[in-house]
Amino acid sequence: MSRSETNTPVVLEPGKDYRSKQDIALHEDIVQYYKECYWDYRTSWLDSHNLAIHYGYWDENTKSHSQSLVDMNRLLADTAAIQPGEKVLDAGCGIGGSSIWLAENRGAQVTGITLSPEQLAMARANAKRRGVSDRVEFQLADYCATPFADASFDVVWGLESVCYALSKADFIREAFRVLKPGGRLVTADGFALRREYSEDEWRVIRICLDGWAIPNLALPEDFRAHLQEAGFADIRYRDISANTLPSARRMYVTALLTYPMQRIMAWLRLRTSAQSGNFYTALNQYRIFRDEMAGYGLFCAVKPKPAKSLFAFWR
Repeated sequence: MSRSETNTPVVLEPGKDYRSKQDIALHEDIVQYYKECYWDYRTSWLDSHNLAIHYGYWDENTKSHSQSLVDMNRLLADTAAIQPGEKVLDAGCGIGGSSIWLAENRGAQVTGITLSPEQLAMARANAKRRGVSDRVEFQLADYCATPFADASFDVVWGLESVCYALSKADFIREAFRVLKPGGRLVTADGFALRREYSEDEWRVIRICLDGWAIPNLALPEDFRAHLQEAGFADIRYRDISANTLPSARRMYVTALLTYPMQRIMAWLRLRTSAQSGNFYTALNQYRIFRDEMAGYGLFCAVKPKPAKSLFAFWR
């Protein structure tokens, strides 16, 4: 019998904060992580064209890592059928990559929100550099409690940002509130594939949750239930784990190649704890997807339009 088979299983509880750093508020942890780890992404992942802090989408037409990052934007935009002139809320906009892409390629009017003042400044600078400041704006805001009026947006977009919500249901309820009737919620993110894990599996998962300041992962069935409870209809889910696995593998190989540098720089105290955590997450995340402890999925759901009464119909 293997070691993992003799361990007491860890049962995943929805909405629980599984980070080791319980003494640090979740929002503070997220902001500090992105502040300290931006240059890891800048030097090994994104470029000035895609501005992407997310996994790429790979299919038979994908030729490069950079193209895969842009193709993830295209996949979400096609899934939500975003049209020119529609108002999009980019919930967790990072440094503005998806917001700018939507303005440039779909003619959307985009509002991006982030918790990070550093990301806000970079997103605004990137939009100005790309000449889309008239179509894209950025604000500091919590996507679970936004400052926007009811029915303000045609689309709420969450690309690898919803995982940071302690309560996924809170995010979904707020998305429903700010969407217009007929509006769409589209999200792509990592999801837990089962509720129980061996202690060895959980050790690897915790490395990644801690390293990326993520409180928990939802199961697809729980996320779907939250969507239904909020009032969404036409709920569609697609597992795209196979299409994102090349990105996970690339991240793992990059970490392997830079392992000696990480050890030396950490020994010299030239790497912060957040940067080292980011590195070890990059080293371990591939195993999570490869061994199907977690998957990568795409959700799209619609806020229904009010039904017309018979009186209104005959009038």
